Amino acid sequence: MNQQQRQDSLSPPWAKGPPRRLRVVLLGSGDKPHIREEVPRVQKAIAQYADVVLTDLESKADLTAIEADMAVVLGGDGSILRSANQMGLHQMPVLGVNLGKLGFLAALSPDELRRWLPEVCAGNCSIVNHLMFRCSVYRSDKLMAECLGLNETAILGGAPFSLISVDLYVDGELATSYSCDGLIVSTPVGSTAHNLSAGGPILRKSLQAFVISPISPHTLTVRPVVDTADRVYELVVTEPNEGTTLVVDGRVMCRMTADDRVRIERAEAQFQLVEVPGQTYYRTLRTKLGWGGRIGGT
Repeated sequence: MNQQQRQDSLSPPWAKGPPRRLRVVLLGSGDKPHIREEVPRVQKAIAQYADVVLTDLESKADLTAIEADMAVVLGGDGSILRSANQMGLHQMPVLGVNLGKLGFLAALSPDELRRWLPEVCAGNCSIVNHLMFRCSVYRSDKLMAECLGLNETAILGGAPFSLISVDLYVDGELATSYSCDGLIVSTPVGSTAHNLSAGGPILRKSLQAFVISPISPHTLTVRPVVDTADRVYELVVTEPNEGTTLVVDGRVMCRMTADDRVRIERAEAQFQLVEVPGQTYYRTLRTKLGWGGRIGGT
């Protein structure tokens, strides 16, 4: 294992000390029938190796009050984003079980969960920390709203769907003004989501960086920019449309006005993802994005 790999992943806390039964929180999207159907089977599998101290399919429980070692999240990446938001500043390691579509974060199938669960509970896995951010909205210098995010902050132009101008400030200095349909500021975790569809680059999930990607920019020379997460990024829409909206991890945060300044900065919390042996970065990309196929024949 090289130096970079040592920095990217850590042994789980329960690997240190004598063996014990883990305390597990089971989370998921209860509004989806196929997830509810899977819950009893997953509960039964977990009970062989760990204690389920809470099952929450409504995303309503106060997880900061629960003493647990790990969260098992059923669904897709959307379910994991909701669980990260639910944990707030008290993040715990997350083992994702993919019952959705692509599942970049929720990488294990239910059958793979049953196979790997004893190894995970024995500490034969790794924990990879991922960048999270805090998004704050100031209106005339007054804090109006703030939230924690894992994927991305996006300003969407909205109705009547004319171009908007978005000023980007980095550490208080004006960097550039974008004429576009919207702007995305994404973490590495979110780089395979909206950022990717907008033509932005894929970043290794453990990088400490943001990528700023304009949506359909008017100027062809405008390209996505990657910069360190140690800077403060601020966005101002000088003349927003009536429907110009600020969205964080798929949740509407507010309608934008010309007096709003959106601030994006590294959060104190880090998202913690449980990875099993063989679940490597490029293997995930190859599998999820279909990189294994060949163009123009067999």
